[in-house]
Amino acid sequence: MEALVTAAKNGDKEAFVQLIRINKQSMYKAAWVYLRNEQDIADALQNTILSCYEKIQGLREVKYFKTWLMRILINECKDILRQKNHDTELDNFSEGVHCENLDLCEWKQLLLCLDEVSRKIVELYYFDEFSVKEIGNLLEMNSNTVSTKLSRARAKLKKVIRR
Repeated sequence: MEALVTAAKNGDKEAFVQLIRINKQSMYKAAWVYLRNEQDIADALQNTILSCYEKIQGLREVKYFKTWLMRILINECKDILRQKNHDTELDNFSEGVHCENLDLCEWKQLLLCLDEVSRKIVELYYFDEFSVKEIGNLLEMNSNTVSTKLSRARAKLKKVIRR
């Protein structure tokens, strides 16, 4: 992937498109964590892709492309939430979310028992396969805090599943 990032930094449009294709599922899942609305997710993804395309030459370390991309996406999601004054309470699970996989829907509903920060950490860790350190960087938290919240979230999920 680093070769693609380098090529994209050097102006290769096809390499950039390939990078977005590789990361589109992770981007969608991360945007869903914040927005839970298909139209807002589409806006966030579109704005993120445009911003990344315009600013990729400014990326310092090619090995951190995905973290950089996700940080831009998360900031875009936060901007959308601020603009629309969305209520991000856990109780407001969007009925309009369409899942291709029923198990994924069940998993997402199960995660609604967690507080917002813990839910984001669990989704970034398990769905998007970010490390604890990367999640800490993305959410601007200490890695130890991320580990603690992840551990507590696992314990809570186990209790809910046993019911």
